[in-house]
Amino acid sequence: MPTTPATATHSSSNGTAEAIMLELVDENGTTIGTAEKLAAHQSPGQLHRAFSVFLFDEQGRLLLQRRALGKYHSPGVWSNTCCGHPYPGESPFAAAARRTYEELGISPSLLAEAGTVRYNHPDPASGLVEQEFNHLFVGMAQAALKPDPEEVGETAFVTAAELEKRHAEGPFSAWFMTVLDAARPAIRELTGPSAGW
Repeated sequence: MPTTPATATHSSSNGTAEAIMLELVDENGTTIGTAEKLAAHQSPGQLHRAFSVFLFDEQGRLLLQRRALGKYHSPGVWSNTCCGHPYPGESPFAAAARRTYEELGISPSLLAEAGTVRYNHPDPASGLVEQEFNHLFVGMAQAALKPDPEEVGETAFVTAAELEKRHAEGPFSAWFMTVLDAARPAIRELTGPSAGW
């Protein structure tokens, strides 16, 4: 993992995993504290900062990932290119680029902010709750993917029409349509009207 001032404080010298901390925010997205990751997702959920990335290829197809079966939250479901949480003190942009590289082995091209969205999505399967203030990003995937199998079970590039069919067949993450719909204006700007987003 690339080391930044934020990530350096989240890895231990002996290689053992530390508790992952998230930034708690108010309804305006202002940081008000921190909480351990799993605790923040326990019902009813604590509002925390998150990010969602949507990457496209040169044909305007969206890169989806199916979350690995070993994930504690929403395993085995399809979702957007990458999503996650910035470490406390890490910018959402830096976190989005970092996690895309960690999960998919690529650095996004032309990564740009695409607004924010606030939502509350319970996950019936796990009982966990996504209370998130989510920073959205769009960009291009212009390198060969090298997914981490502990994070990603499968990937697919899909057109808007193919996504509609896949979504009807499911399963997708509880938050997927909320973040996709919120990012659509920026997606259309990136991909152009002919891509159909």
